[in-house]
Amino acid sequence: MEAFSDGVLAIIITIMVLGLPAPHGATPSALLPLIPIFLSYVLSFINLGIYWNNHHHLLQAVSHVDGRVLWANLHLLFWLSLFPFGTAWMGENNFARWPVAVYGAVLLFAAVAYFILAKTLIALHGRDSVIATALGRDFKGKISIVIYLAAVALALVGPWIACALYVSVAVMWLVPDRRIERTLAK
Repeated sequence: MEAFSDGVLAIIITIMVLGLPAPHGATPSALLPLIPIFLSYVLSFINLGIYWNNHHHLLQAVSHVDGRVLWANLHLLFWLSLFPFGTAWMGENNFARWPVAVYGAVLLFAAVAYFILAKTLIALHGRDSVIATALGRDFKGKISIVIYLAAVALALVGPWIACALYVSVAVMWLVPDRRIERTLAK
């Protein structure tokens, strides 16, 4: 499951980078219209990196998976596979309201899918398992979902406010989740 997920994430990142257009011109000023596209790419690349890192740590804390876990993982990969679409639409439209809201919905549903995957792994391994102990109450996971919900609604009023909230969640998760590493070290 981990190797498959790694491959899917690598393909998603490849699709995103292939979506970066070349500038129309040979001067530095030709890069200016591409700044929104590049910024949306950077945000998505960081988010995908966060998912990859945390997914890797999550699977280190489990001993086996079952069909429910495989489907929960596929559910997560589905939402992550929409990153190239949301990234391109948001960047190509200069962070307009609806593209920013849709991008946020993709972030929201990816966060919900990750939460479901974690809960499915805990259900499989038990409440006293390493994974359950490591994740605890998962405050960061829950608050991320709340922030994304607020940001999607705010995107229709102030897309830059929503983008600031998307960045704040990414910053919150930028440092790898150490709960699993600490629990495994014990």
